[in-house]
Amino acid sequence: MKHARIARAVAAFATIATSPGWAATPLPQLNIDKTQTTVSGLSSGGFMANQLGYAYSGTFNGVGVFAGGPYMCAGHSHYTACMYNASISAGKLGTMQSDLNNWSGSLIDPLSHVAGQKVFLFVGSSDTTVGPNPMNAVKTQYTNNGVPASSLSHVQRASTAHVFPTDFNSSGNNACNSSTSPYISNCGYDGVKAALTQFYGTLNARNNAPSASHYIEFDQAPFTAGNPGMAATGWAYVPASCAGGAVCRLHLALHGCQQNHATIGDKFVKNTGYTRWADTNQIVVLFPQTKVDNTSRQTTASGSLPNPNGCWDWIGWYGNQFAQKGGTQAAALKAMVDWVSSGGGGGGTLPAPTGVATSGATDTSMAISWGSVAGAAGYHVYRGAVKVTAAAVTATTFTDTGLAPATTYSWTVAAVDGAGAEGARSAPASGTTTGNAATCTTASNYAHTTAGRAHVSGGYALANGSNQNMGLWNIFVTTTLKQTGPGYYVIGTCP
Repeated sequence: MKHARIARAVAAFATIATSPGWAATPLPQLNIDKTQTTVSGLSSGGFMANQLGYAYSGTFNGVGVFAGGPYMCAGHSHYTACMYNASISAGKLGTMQSDLNNWSGSLIDPLSHVAGQKVFLFVGSSDTTVGPNPMNAVKTQYTNNGVPASSLSHVQRASTAHVFPTDFNSSGNNACNSSTSPYISNCGYDGVKAALTQFYGTLNARNNAPSASHYIEFDQAPFTAGNPGMAATGWAYVPASCAGGAVCRLHLALHGCQQNHATIGDKFVKNTGYTRWADTNQIVVLFPQTKVDNTSRQTTASGSLPNPNGCWDWIGWYGNQFAQKGGTQAAALKAMVDWVSSGGGGGGTLPAPTGVATSGATDTSMAISWGSVAGAAGYHVYRGAVKVTAAAVTATTFTDTGLAPATTYSWTVAAVDGAGAEGARSAPASGTTTGNAATCTTASNYAHTTAGRAHVSGGYALANGSNQNMGLWNIFVTTTLKQTGPGYYVIGTCP
């Protein structure tokens, strides 16, 4: 009965998606083998795939990097030092390794999981956007963390630029030797087949005409916690067998810069080959989506920059935890993986709580309540993609604190059994805090000081109140300041 309900739900999603004026649907919960979850991506998606593979090494047992760079490269160097075929020294790799060692088991999953991953690396010899040298550093980093040669495939293909490689023609694609939009090319090489074979072994023959009814545009809002770099909706491909309740595998496919749906339409979703192989090999594919973000934001090591190309966050636009489990985009992607994998009863077998509601809003808190679940030893509460209960709560209410005034949030709840395994997540419930919203202003550091939001010390602009260093005091450095109280400003953004 449960699998029949899943099939009907996915069919309903497909019907809605082909109807005029349809709205995005919830991401379905499916019967996923959680030991067969993998991720790959191109360019910024490659950097993000690498980050996810290290941060959540206990979840992703296969990682594919198409023209990306090593973990935390832009956490210590200007992002340009991680691209443009820059050589990455052993010393820099040592600094990145220190992060991995220091964060293992806390800010990221235990590093010991990495040695058990299947890794696929691809770069074109004519790629001048990222290039072979950063990819050589990716290979070295995996080798240094115990991935054996038998589990690591490193492909460098001649006459290939910064593109996603396929072996078939698709309308609107660019030439293999040209780094132009949509960055998808017939290079006579099936990149998806190579990556998925590395992860899963021999594959069934692909279906070159996947059914349009198996594509789902889903609502990303319950997972993104208002991250300004992620779009309102993402895409998924659910083969008929998976919709019918079969145990399936899950792959997360991450587009590159200038490849989101708003920029190139469905080309990355349909022209890369992921869905052709997924359809005949019981693989569900998630295609999360970024969006253009023209607000200049303070990055970890690259100064203040906007994100006009809709890149995944590998340089710290959205916080210095970008490569850790606490990174807003990383946590959102992990939450999507957890949600779609929660429909088969693998792991926790408890049903999703019902009747989730919000009440008692204040400027900084919200009460969440839900109905009890038979057999539950406790419950975990999630705000967007972030788990806000450090330990399972035994009551059916929880007050979430530390919220921003006049801001709308979304919460879900999962029951936990006596062994600590979570069941399915509930439907989301939204609520808006009271008070006045924080005010954000983006301007040059010089303008901030003249307007009274910052002051000058030693040639640097410092935010009033918090005294955070905004960089050089001049008209060229741009910073976004958020006012959180009278005369008190912090570097940040408003939801």
